[in-house]
Amino acid sequence: MRKTKNTILLLLTALIWGSAFVAQSVGMDYVGPFTFNSVRCLIGGLVLLPCIFFFKRFGIGDGGWEEEKSVKGRRDLITGGILCGVFLACASSAQQVGLTYTTVGKAGFITAMYIVIVPVLGIFLKRLPKPAVWVSVVLAVAGLYLLCMTDSFALSPGDAWVLASALLFAFHIMVIDYFSPKADGVKLSCIQFFVAGIVCGVPMLLFEKPQILEILQAWQPILYAGVLSCGVAYTLQIIAQKDYDPTAASLILSLESVFSVLAGWVILGEELSPRELAGCALMFAAIILVVTANGRSK
Repeated sequence: MRKTKNTILLLLTALIWGSAFVAQSVGMDYVGPFTFNSVRCLIGGLVLLPCIFFFKRFGIGDGGWEEEKSVKGRRDLITGGILCGVFLACASSAQQVGLTYTTVGKAGFITAMYIVIVPVLGIFLKRLPKPAVWVSVVLAVAGLYLLCMTDSFALSPGDAWVLASALLFAFHIMVIDYFSPKADGVKLSCIQFFVAGIVCGVPMLLFEKPQILEILQAWQPILYAGVLSCGVAYTLQIIAQKDYDPTAASLILSLESVFSVLAGWVILGEELSPRELAGCALMFAAIILVVTANGRSK
């Protein structure tokens, strides 16, 4: 029953993330990538503060920091929150920069490359992937080639940035897998957002010139990304990944790529060429293959 609930939470996370690509793309019309990420992450952290108070009030979760069970528990919470925040800041910034140069649909599918990066990273944790995973790697790489490569055999700047974000998101998933059983999910998520907001705020001040008026003009996409994509979805991810296999979690979360394409098509009217559609089909086949193989092993 718990596995079913966690699976539903991960699916909901993927849906929110996929549609959030549209908000991220639209937000870039008003503010720079670091400004967008810094503001939305800080909003995500602020949204969770009353949630922590509410959970403490009604005895849900661990309560406040002062009620952590041990010094080690507090250390795991703070260390995990900081590490999650740093990886989230780097990953989301690379993704946001990439969205400046590529479409919502392509960005969603390239980001889904963490589906094959996570099990590869698992090797170093002595979690050997099944043969189907390696087949999916081949399919996904072929799909990525059709989706992103040009005649000069080079990734476009936007595609390269988003691919880098996929690697960073894979590390983010692995860090959550390690720390989520050790700390309260809402508190862990809250810390990561404030850390990510501060980390993104440094290049924002160095390379961009954020204006209050521009931020207010982008209030709709920033609010959507801050409240739903950050405050809700990333918190659901941390809660759902407790006692959940990280490879299986990455497979479900990768469905954000499908939702991003649908959102880009419905809301922004984006279209993909036949070659790009073939690339999407191969990457989606890689996702289905590993999901099926993982399901048979249960």
